[in-house]
Amino acid sequence: MDKKELPIVLVINSGGVVDLTLLLEKTSYIDAILLISQPGQEGGHALADVLLGKTAPGGRLTATWARRYEDYPFSDSFSYLNGDLTKEEYKEGIFVGYRYFDTYGVKPLFPFGYGLTYTKFDIGFEGLHMSEDGFQASFSVKNTGARAGREVVQLYVTPPAGDDVKEHHRLIGFAKTKMLAPGETQRVTINVSQKQLASYRERVHVWYMDAGEYVISVGKNAADLQPCAVLKVAAYSVIEQCTRICQRQHFFEELGESKQTGAKREKLQHEVFSEGIKKYPFVPKNETDRALVCPIMPEQPVEDLIPLLYGALHETCEEQTEDQASPQAGALGTAGIRVPGSAGETTHALEKQYDIPPLAMADGPAGLRLQQNYEVDPKTDQVYGAGVLRMLENGFLDPGEQHEGAETYYQYCTAFPVGTALAQTWDTELMQQFGEAIGDEMQEFHVDLWLAPGMNIQRNPLCGRDFEYYSEDPLLSGKMAAAVTKGVQSRRGCGVTIKHFACNNQEDNRMGVDSQLSERALREIYVRGFEIAVKEAKPMAIMTSYNKVNGVQAANSRDLCTVLAREEWGFDGVIMSDWSTTAPEEGSVPWKCVAAGNDIIMPGSPKDAENIRAAYAQGLLPEQEIRDCAGRVLELVRRLKEK
Repeated sequence: MDKKELPIVLVINSGGVVDLTLLLEKTSYIDAILLISQPGQEGGHALADVLLGKTAPGGRLTATWARRYEDYPFSDSFSYLNGDLTKEEYKEGIFVGYRYFDTYGVKPLFPFGYGLTYTKFDIGFEGLHMSEDGFQASFSVKNTGARAGREVVQLYVTPPAGDDVKEHHRLIGFAKTKMLAPGETQRVTINVSQKQLASYRERVHVWYMDAGEYVISVGKNAADLQPCAVLKVAAYSVIEQCTRICQRQHFFEELGESKQTGAKREKLQHEVFSEGIKKYPFVPKNETDRALVCPIMPEQPVEDLIPLLYGALHETCEEQTEDQASPQAGALGTAGIRVPGSAGETTHALEKQYDIPPLAMADGPAGLRLQQNYEVDPKTDQVYGAGVLRMLENGFLDPGEQHEGAETYYQYCTAFPVGTALAQTWDTELMQQFGEAIGDEMQEFHVDLWLAPGMNIQRNPLCGRDFEYYSEDPLLSGKMAAAVTKGVQSRRGCGVTIKHFACNNQEDNRMGVDSQLSERALREIYVRGFEIAVKEAKPMAIMTSYNKVNGVQAANSRDLCTVLAREEWGFDGVIMSDWSTTAPEEGSVPWKCVAAGNDIIMPGSPKDAENIRAAYAQGLLPEQEIRDCAGRVLELVRRLKEK
């Protein structure tokens, strides 16, 4: 068969990076590669439309695809490969993804931000305009091809050299055009905050900008950039004073200055000079002033407030039979009672006496995860419980028992694309619409909190949950999460739970591994996306991760929950644990969750209740800390349940 008569397209339906180098080196008949990244229930229709030319593909990669796994930094010591699952040293520091490949001159198979469509575009720079806390860049985008399509304009900065090692360039903004007809032009603007230009100096705990020239480049991916402007900063400037957090207990050497960095910067500066790139003076501003958010102080006796600090799984309902209750499913995130198959609920204990209803939570991230069908006893109006296996894969592993005379109810939820596929759109407007659709289903099924979006950094392609996360880049992750949050929370009574805070970057021993990293890497890479989402969209909840961060369980870390999220970022919502974080012997300590500002332990257990009450009785846990956490939970209930 003649290849020219029938083009061969390799379709990859994977949520993560796939090693293609050997395949592409050994074969010559593949004409195109189409990555669809687990696109959900409408994926087949979308695939057909693209292959048949009814629409043009418009996605871009959100992670670097290396030529071989060994090209990723410290690939030979990631997770189980180092033979020690008790700790993980983040020796690459800030050099994650394209920051490493582009700085160290390692050529990838497909660079960050890469993607093709059925047409071509010209991007013209129109100018910079200074704003209150940064600048706005304007571009004209023209479709120069013969087919309609959309372009993603990507903006990067190369900071000047200084005392601290820096990446060659980093993403500072992006914009996606509308569908442009052949010959059509659109003007797009990209807003860039000054913090995207800054670096973190760990020894003095500040975000700062060095004096010098910041080269702004525009392009279609991280490896195809052209300088378009230069920001001139006259003097070293501190833009934000911070508090030291998550102090390292073990020290190791991080990646230093690349041999190629100086030469690449010199080449870029020569290009800027020879092309007469315009230079704009830029004066950084200090952003240290913060307004602290104080929780409401509940009036109820402190003993009555303690059940607010853990989920409802530990509570027994007299009406439930052993057959109807399913406490063992709680560890799998299916501990809900009122919404069958939901992940869990807050306490019922205050409902009768204080009229404080529980909140129902459903897992994500590719839509709502609920039990597709369930049975109800018509005599008692109680839901028959389901075993652990029935909760998995919509009952494929265990279809369950049929109860005589029971009424069957159905709750079908949309199977949306996974997180990586969503982020590969680079389309914040579409992400907000996606969030609105999630909110609509939450209202339909009476779900209050969606346990998503997941937004950890795709540090290494062997992480088992990269499909659930957005990107290797914190700006892109934060912008996507902020857009989804705005969409969900535009619906009355609906909130998101951004997760997993922080450094949940591997699955092996994820409930015990100690993520060891510098404060700079933590702030610039691993929590930066969370910060963007909190400040731009005000999510109602954050979920802490299972792992330790520099020796402290995330749910027990006051530095993460209180100092960083609340005191520095101004987060005013609730922080909850991941499911059963207190269950393992080496796991989080229940009362220390409360002391840290981790407001709710999910899904809740008698052990959690006993531990918190004992710590309060012994004076280890002050009443004020109980009231602070309970007050935030009560405020969340009020915000979600107000009519």
